[in-house]
Amino acid sequence: MRCFVSGASGFIGANLVHELAAQGHEVQALVRPGSDRRGLAGASFETVEGDLHDRDRLEAAMRDCDWCFHVAASYRLWLPDYRPMYATNVEGTRNVIEAAQAAGCSRIVYTSTVGCIGWREPINGEIAPADELTAVSEAQMICHYKRSKWLAERIALDLAARGAPVVIVNPSAPVGPRDAKPTPTGGFLLDFLKGRMPAYLDTGLNWVPVHDVAVGHIRAAERGRVGERYILGHAEGNWTMQQSLRVMGELAGRSPPRVRLPYGVALATGLVCELVARVTGRPPRAPLAGVRIARHRMFINPAKAIRELGLPQSSLTDSFRAAFDWFRANGYLTRRP
Repeated sequence: MRCFVSGASGFIGANLVHELAAQGHEVQALVRPGSDRRGLAGASFETVEGDLHDRDRLEAAMRDCDWCFHVAASYRLWLPDYRPMYATNVEGTRNVIEAAQAAGCSRIVYTSTVGCIGWREPINGEIAPADELTAVSEAQMICHYKRSKWLAERIALDLAARGAPVVIVNPSAPVGPRDAKPTPTGGFLLDFLKGRMPAYLDTGLNWVPVHDVAVGHIRAAERGRVGERYILGHAEGNWTMQQSLRVMGELAGRSPPRVRLPYGVALATGLVCELVARVTGRPPRAPLAGVRIARHRMFINPAKAIRELGLPQSSLTDSFRAAFDWFRANGYLTRRP
């Protein structure tokens, strides 16, 4: 197949380009001029320079494509001005899907986020993992990133209902190589490797190998049902923060932090960090959005994607090791903060 990939230089996008090429597909990779393309090194693809707001260029680039993968997004937990985030995540999604439909793509895979899946509150201390049918509302979108992706997902579902061949995938927390930017998740791993994590919050999330996420995108194009959402996660990846840090410590040969930070203290710290960021213009070390997200354990059930898409379930330990190795090999541990 001939495939168009937006956000090709990003974490998921770069791994998707590598996997598509490895499976013998032709790739048109949309990248912004001057973007960091280290994650694409070694992959076979054609470069299309542009952005999500040039509708004519998008449609022209997709005219001969069978599949469109819209992966591009602004993934930030803090910005001095969030309007560009909404322009990219919301209006950019509308532009790409409408252009792909006009160009005649037979499948359009939209990359949402597990943040758009509802969470469940603990019952007797236990949390039942959420799935695609868990009740959710915009009120649960507790930061600008999540809210912008929620609005974009509404657009994708609406366009699917109107005839666009859209399949939605909701990755959990990917881990693995090629996180060049890095994402907030990759930044968490780097902070650990650099010994910049004196304490932790009592939270939990679902980890998934980024390679499995890339394969899941391709399986969604091949087998996904139009208008459906599929959580791309790992059935054994619902880890508390203590579990995550223990595994990371064993792989990195470093002792994990032992101090558990009370939520109120973390919230106050985040507030102070953001006030300083407003003055300096530099991103805060502890953005409020990250603290608020961490208040809820985002445990999920990826059974639907495993059953319908054949989503792989690769080794999480190997994926953490691959992430650490990639950061080391690319000089991230010696780079100035």
